[in-house]
Amino acid sequence: MAYDAEDTRRRIFDAAAAEFAERGLAGARVDRIAAAAMANKQAIYLYYGGKEKLFAAVLRAKLEEIHCALSIDAGAVAESVGQVFDWYQEHPELIRLLLWEALEVCGEDDESERERRDAFRQKVHHLVDSGAARHLPGEARVRAAQDMLFTLMGLISWNFAVPRMCRLVLDEETDRAALARRRETVIEVARRLATAPDASRAGSRSGPG
Repeated sequence: MAYDAEDTRRRIFDAAAAEFAERGLAGARVDRIAAAAMANKQAIYLYYGGKEKLFAAVLRAKLEEIHCALSIDAGAVAESVGQVFDWYQEHPELIRLLLWEALEVCGEDDESERERRDAFRQKVHHLVDSGAARHLPGEARVRAAQDMLFTLMGLISWNFAVPRMCRLVLDEETDRAALARRRETVIEVARRLATAPDASRAGSRSGPG
């Protein structure tokens, strides 16, 4: 059978994603990744250039996956946030990879950081184009959309970053029950966050005078 380079790359990637999500960058071992991928260690260095670059490639691909799959629409924030919440519940490895990155990766190469900034700028522009903070002018509107995006990301991701804490604080018996409650709460908070500025303006216009 002919050697399939693309299949080997895919198997290495899948094995690395699981290894890094479970053990982080420092705890991951190239030999375990190679064994799980049914590939040799030389293939990992050939295709990815080493453990650090492999970790960066996995994280970049996982972020690209959610960037392509989901957007938060200012006209339907609650629905968008619910979809993102569900995506994270189905793909717990991304939160783990981001936490490992925060703990273990001191810096990021310029190209990777530039790519990630550009992806988030696209998300912000989508929020602005769909009506976010339309009561604000120009740059202030962009900054408000940036703050909204990061706040919504935090509302969603923290539930998956500390699932045990979530379960204990809510006094639920299982993580599943806690996450079900949190999904409803996060959606409602997102709805209020998205409508609060316009609501306050409406109130001021309809006040005495």
